[in-house]
Amino acid sequence: MSEIDLVPLQSELLKFTPLGRSGLLPALHAAQQLYGWLPQEVAAEVAKSLRVPLADVHGVIEFYSLFYNEQVGRRFIRVCTDQACALKGADELLNHLCHHYDVKPGQTTEDLSLTIERSPCLGLCEQAPAALVDDDAETNISPDFHSYDLGIPKSLVYGSIHELTANCGDGTTSLAKYGEYSAYKKALTMTPEAVIAEIKSAGLVGRGGAAFPTGIKWEGAARAQADQKYVVCNADESEPGTFKDRILLLDDPHKTIEGMCIAAYAIGASKGYIYIRREYPYIVPVLENALNEARMDGYLGKDFDIEIRVGAGAYICGEETALFESIEGKRGFPRVKPPFPTTNGLFDKPTVINNVETLCNVPLIIARGSAEYRKIGTEKSPGPKLLCVSGDVLKPGVYEIPFGVTLRELLKMAGGVPGKKSLKAVLFGGAAGAFATSEHLDVKLTFEDLRAVGLPLGSGVVMVFNETRDLRDVLKRLGKFFAHESCGKCYPCQMGSQRQMEILDRVASRAALPGDFVRLEDVGWTMTDASLCGLGQTAASAVLSAMKLWPELFVEESKVEGQKVSIVSKVSKKAVVKKTVTKKVSKASKVSKAKSKIVKKVVKATKKSKKTTTRKK
Repeated sequence: MSEIDLVPLQSELLKFTPLGRSGLLPALHAAQQLYGWLPQEVAAEVAKSLRVPLADVHGVIEFYSLFYNEQVGRRFIRVCTDQACALKGADELLNHLCHHYDVKPGQTTEDLSLTIERSPCLGLCEQAPAALVDDDAETNISPDFHSYDLGIPKSLVYGSIHELTANCGDGTTSLAKYGEYSAYKKALTMTPEAVIAEIKSAGLVGRGGAAFPTGIKWEGAARAQADQKYVVCNADESEPGTFKDRILLLDDPHKTIEGMCIAAYAIGASKGYIYIRREYPYIVPVLENALNEARMDGYLGKDFDIEIRVGAGAYICGEETALFESIEGKRGFPRVKPPFPTTNGLFDKPTVINNVETLCNVPLIIARGSAEYRKIGTEKSPGPKLLCVSGDVLKPGVYEIPFGVTLRELLKMAGGVPGKKSLKAVLFGGAAGAFATSEHLDVKLTFEDLRAVGLPLGSGVVMVFNETRDLRDVLKRLGKFFAHESCGKCYPCQMGSQRQMEILDRVASRAALPGDFVRLEDVGWTMTDASLCGLGQTAASAVLSAMKLWPELFVEESKVEGQKVSIVSKVSKKAVVKKTVTKKVSKASKVSKAKSKIVKKVVKATKKSKKTTTRKK
């Protein structure tokens, strides 16, 4: 007979039963809240109540990092060890905690009182190092570990303008303080077609990374014929270095809700979802309260209503179709496109999905009109932009600027690099971004100017590294991140991210093998060209940019029969060539159309010989 009392669970599951399979994630969250983990008996009860095959329930539990099918501690400490926190001593913090409680990362104390985990980015980069202690954010942890801030994290908001962040930086804005949904009321006096035309005229593009024109997306969903349409807010902000959506939702939730109401009116949707990452537990009560305020004042509940869905630790669910799968109670696997979400999105119905920052632009456009909105920014990149500045700057935080400000001006606002140190690199766009150097300081922060120099604006990450930082370690962490977060649906990303991580581990350990540079390029371009979704397509972008800028980082000098062998690539224009001998090296892959490449062996005289091989594209 089972020792687990299922009666409390059976009562709790009654609220999810009408949802069927789409209630699976909230049901598992509720079950784990009751028991601390998800044993076999609990999984079986959830499967029976929701009429979902037990194998599928187990598949979902095993897919998401924050569901546990083995017993864990009654309390949790999750220490972020991604790039921004690593710069501030996250590894030392994790080691200190593990030593203190006599466990290793990922282990639970013998009395089951505590589990300590190494965590991917917690979205607290501007207050690093950071950890999540149960549902509380622990930030600004001192080097001696004795002082820290615990609870709802502060909102550090700066910049030259405050259009989107006018209500941010001083706690949560209630509806009474926010005021009536004036932009939504104005939209209701317009036709849906006129609302969409205004969004198109404003030139608003997605602020989550893809930069797809918002008005065109809305127009496609509006034209689609269906008995049900959806508006989804993508609040699964998981890109390392990104934390702007956290501040917008925490400090000004009604702006996002109003933006969703306008979108719903424009396309004819009656249901909306806010999908928020599980690593933001302290935001959920704030959102629930804001939604209740909006219902009480009549903005929600009659023609349109919004439901919160909480993820369970999967970066891939930031991809729009994987997010749909998650809401539907499945593993977060991205779908093959076409069809596109505007015709076949959530529950196979026409769907508009935008991220938080994009939706916050909508009330601003409708309230002021597209002509006034376009006065902010530049002609090709209109409007305000939020940038997440972290790393080696004096004042990390969210910066709101008009498009067109230069990187130099932004870093000056942030106080520059502290400690009289010089700038070494800036990671643009997060883990899926690319590196800039001091040569890019006068580049304007617009889509077109950054694109011209090969830099993505992405999710708005600006992570700064000073001259003392070892970029090999940064790249190693990027490799581990993508290897951990790859969903495994497509082979190029599943295998490629693993191979990339292995090579970057060797590079960081100064133990690269002959040919690793060429292998790393091959893996990177294969993932870029052949992966199913944006995760795999951008998993190597930062690494490939680093290989162009600093090929010497990937050079391994080792004794081979008394000679030094350096592996470099033609992307480096710094090599001094004395003699060249070419030979063909064939490369084959099940997932790419990689052709034979020519590799040059460059022989430089050092006594008798010093060999250098250079790949010829």
